[in-house]
Amino acid sequence: MATKILMIEDEPGLIVTVGDRLEAEGYIFESSTNGIDGEEKALTGNYDLIILDVMLPGKDGFYICKSIRSSGLLVPILMLTALGQVADKVLGLKMGADDYLAKPFDMSELLARIEALLRRAEASAQAIDTYQKKPGSNLSIDLKRGFIITDDKEYSLSAQEIKLLDYFYRHEDTIISREELLNTVWGYDSDITTRTIDVHVARLRQKMGDVKDVSKYIHTIRGIGYKFTRP
Repeated sequence: MATKILMIEDEPGLIVTVGDRLEAEGYIFESSTNGIDGEEKALTGNYDLIILDVMLPGKDGFYICKSIRSSGLLVPILMLTALGQVADKVLGLKMGADDYLAKPFDMSELLARIEALLRRAEASAQAIDTYQKKPGSNLSIDLKRGFIITDDKEYSLSAQEIKLLDYFYRHEDTIISREELLNTVWGYDSDITTRTIDVHVARLRQKMGDVKDVSKYIHTIRGIGYKFTRP
């Protein structure tokens, strides 16, 4: 089945240019020129990837990105930002975007970003399908639904927490540096410090009930990063 991509962008010329190239590459391409229609399509269209501009009439890209993630959809989101607008990049990534690309961009770079995001999404989907609760455990992790259940209490996971936990599962008992997590899970060379990783790990530990002096699941490797042990 062909990959389905939605572009939410208010520049008709850019939509035509990108659409023609993506269709030539074999993708199914759909578009929207405003935030209201774009949000509805993103939430209901079952897309494999969304290209999302920041500045849009009706609703901006940040709002749409947050809405997509709040709905539980893990579809990869590539945000388009104005050249040099670091604040836009940072905010978009905090809202749940997977990557960003500054305008004007080269078409070959856009294609490379799309291919990388699709590969990562496919690997994550395959890994998520394999998770099961260990018999007798008081901890159940359901990445497909985006929940952790600890001692019969249910906690929802953010999109980024799901990606981080998924990466831990796929690299169980391997020491992973903070830089590797930032570049692979977040998927960009960011101005955000690796402190971002520590904050997300602390939240996961809290939800997993892994907050004692000696961690059972997510182990800190001082000066390097983390190592994950499956519950």
